[in-house]
Amino acid sequence: MEKTAKYGMIGLAAVVVAIAAIAGLARYGGSGRTSNITVSNSTLSAGKQIQIVAAENFWGSLIQQLGGTHVNVTSIVTDPNADPHEYESGSAGARAVAKAQLVIVNGAGYDDWALKLMSADNNPNQTVLNVADLLRIPNGTNPHLWYNPVYVNATVKQMYLDLVKIDPSNASYYKQQYATLNASLAQVDGRMSEIGQQFAGIKVASTESIFVYLANATGLDLVSPPAFMNAVAEGVDPPAQSVVQFENQLESGNVSVLVYNEQTVNPLTQQMKQIAAQHNITIVGVTETIQPPDVTFQTWMNAELLNLQNALNANTLGQ
Repeated sequence: MEKTAKYGMIGLAAVVVAIAAIAGLARYGGSGRTSNITVSNSTLSAGKQIQIVAAENFWGSLIQQLGGTHVNVTSIVTDPNADPHEYESGSAGARAVAKAQLVIVNGAGYDDWALKLMSADNNPNQTVLNVADLLRIPNGTNPHLWYNPVYVNATVKQMYLDLVKIDPSNASYYKQQYATLNASLAQVDGRMSEIGQQFAGIKVASTESIFVYLANATGLDLVSPPAFMNAVAEGVDPPAQSVVQFENQLESGNVSVLVYNEQTVNPLTQQMKQIAAQHNITIVGVTETIQPPDVTFQTWMNAELLNLQNALNANTLGQ
């Protein structure tokens, strides 16, 4: 499918600045409040689940694991063929948002449709976790925040704090769930570190900005022209010079892997994929939503990292 996005490219410098802004965060901790709407009830009646809506299933998976049996989570965008930028919620989604005690949105221009639903409903008894606001990420910045481990850790901590605030009677349960989730996420973080130790500085390419955060987290050298990735993300034609530059990079023999966003496909990205195949560059597909949608965030992310690691290994052995 063809996808049009509404954001710009963020490079390494911008990522460093953004991470520095939350330098006080531990690998699996964070601080800062995103909600400008606070929940009015101090506790839930016995046996009642917290009603939660996540705009996308990657955040939905994490809050479900934190909340366990005490939450009912609805993730609205789960289909790999659905573009969150262009998504238009139906009546069921609108009703779910209206009734939710906690709503989680990605922000940074990624899911403005969800913000519009909340604005229209204006529920005063609702907590809103806007991840971009939590991280102080402005609109126009690379919104693929769930591909940055520091950002994920900060968001998970805020999710935990929100659950405890909404349902303090089950605080000990949420604390245990939080510890379990952190241990699981640490395994994903460990694989990123392992890739960095093995392949730091290896030149890789990507058709779109989805891979920028992971490239930085793993120490890989993402060489694709920012102008090309930015244009693809925005759904416009990239500058001719950036197209030629990208082609030359793929034909040079210096690029080990091409990361291909399977949800951002157009004739130019397909062309780059074909050039990569012709020059024996391993192609690694990634997605924006959890695929398959019934697995956990960690399972999905670890599978993508394993594919990347195997591709880098194969390239190294072939040299």
